[in-house]
Amino acid sequence: MRHSKHPPLLPAAALALAAAIPGLAADAGPLRAGAARVEFTKLAPAPDTPPLGKYEHEKLYVRAIVLDNGVTRAALLTVDGNAPGSIPPKVAAELKIPVENVISSSTHSHSAGLGGPQPGTAGFRQQNAASSPLDEVALQAVREAVAKLQPARVSFGTGLSYLNVNRDAINPTTRLWTQDANLTGPSDKTVAVVKFETPGGEPIALYSNYAMHPVNLYLGGIISADFPGAACRYIEQIYGDRMVALFSQGAEGDQNPLYLRASTAHMLRRGGQEYHGQPLVREPTEKLIREGERKMVPADAKAADEVEKFIEAEGILYAEEVLRVAQSLPPGDSVVRIAGAQQNVTCAGRTRTNQGREGQPGAYVDGPDVNFLVRLLGIGNIGLVGVNAEVYNMIGQTLKARSPMANTVFVGLANGSALSGYVPTDDAYGHYTFQVLGARTKPGCAEAALPKAGDDLLTRYASGGFTNTSN
Repeated sequence: MRHSKHPPLLPAAALALAAAIPGLAADAGPLRAGAARVEFTKLAPAPDTPPLGKYEHEKLYVRAIVLDNGVTRAALLTVDGNAPGSIPPKVAAELKIPVENVISSSTHSHSAGLGGPQPGTAGFRQQNAASSPLDEVALQAVREAVAKLQPARVSFGTGLSYLNVNRDAINPTTRLWTQDANLTGPSDKTVAVVKFETPGGEPIALYSNYAMHPVNLYLGGIISADFPGAACRYIEQIYGDRMVALFSQGAEGDQNPLYLRASTAHMLRRGGQEYHGQPLVREPTEKLIREGERKMVPADAKAADEVEKFIEAEGILYAEEVLRVAQSLPPGDSVVRIAGAQQNVTCAGRTRTNQGREGQPGAYVDGPDVNFLVRLLGIGNIGLVGVNAEVYNMIGQTLKARSPMANTVFVGLANGSALSGYVPTDDAYGHYTFQVLGARTKPGCAEAALPKAGDDLLTRYASGGFTNTSN
């Protein structure tokens, strides 16, 4: 947490207004908001299968919302793929605000090229590098958002989407743990929506949150922002591109799309095997390509169109729930408090000493501690809690259930990477899935410590316990 010694920038009239409204913090002020998106598709590596060029999700964007209440500013950013940790400090410096007032998160598309390396790879570790080719893209989006700042009001609502499913499952044939749909496993269906609009009701931005891995074109050979990109562009075009739609991940560590037939069939074809309607199981199909048992071949246009059409449909279904929620919200608050703070959480680490992707227990020795960053950005009566890791769904659900603020959003994959691998719940350490076997934290820490840190920050914010001002 960082406090500025500079005097508040809040005008006297706004101070009087804040004081006149019961329960409104003295550091609240009239909200202004601006939003922008900047495309970075050309920065991604060339795909080995040329895109069809007719789907919006084939484009990659950094999207940004900048907020100002006369006391301080804040920024929300999302990156198609994985957001480098170098973005928040550079945005904070650009806006002259504490870094705690910035939440930059990954949509986590597994087909975004530059923006989407996988956990544990050298590319993923670069999320914590001092600089990234995406830094300037993010700064451009922020500058454009600042140029569009205008009087605004903010509102919050939630809906439900049944597109996701728990992915830790027992294979019915082998009786071993695998990655497949577990219809009875924990799965948060909540779609959270934060709406920013002008006092007259004109759209500025929508910030939505949902827990589901964008893996439809993983190993697909096509650059794509997957369903988050399809959803965001659908929403933006509904509004005639007069607003910007951001997608952030919830606690998606053990959450996959429920429907993976189209993408699994596409993956199989890319491995040189025709698909003729036979039953498909994701993990063994993926294994053929991932481990080099089948040579990768370019997908033909028909096969590519099949999976890309499905991605578009999945994005539209999600987007329509976001729109339903947004359009049902009453007018929001035009005078709000903005403040950010953060806590570090350290958990004992472990290093795996044996091999094998899933199904059998792992062997471990003590490893380096894992350092998590938990950051809160409060916007009026809304609390956004970002964690720099892929956590299991029940960890996010626990944080929200305990929160003193009804309008709480858990944002995963935010502000760099803890280099933790996945973060399972304690009971899930007995599930020998690939994400559990690769987890770098020992059980008995993260499941309790991460929600506690988030809820401590939320409690302090709700009680007026910290204030941020512009530098």
